[in-house]
Amino acid sequence: MALFLLLVLIAVILGIIGVAAEGLGYLLIIGIVVLVASVAFAAARVSRRAKRRPLR
Repeated sequence: MALFLLLVLIAVILGIIGVAAEGLGYLLIIGIVVLVASVAFAAARVSRRAKRRPLR
């Protein structure tokens, strides 16, 4: 979970820098890619945990 939060924080920081600094729009794109990757990573972890629960 800490990795997910770290990646989201990095994505937000890169997005803010990309929007604020002129000519650094590629940082915004990198931030969006990191955000999407972190959400996909978190979703994969949650779905993997849900399948391991034994039936009662």
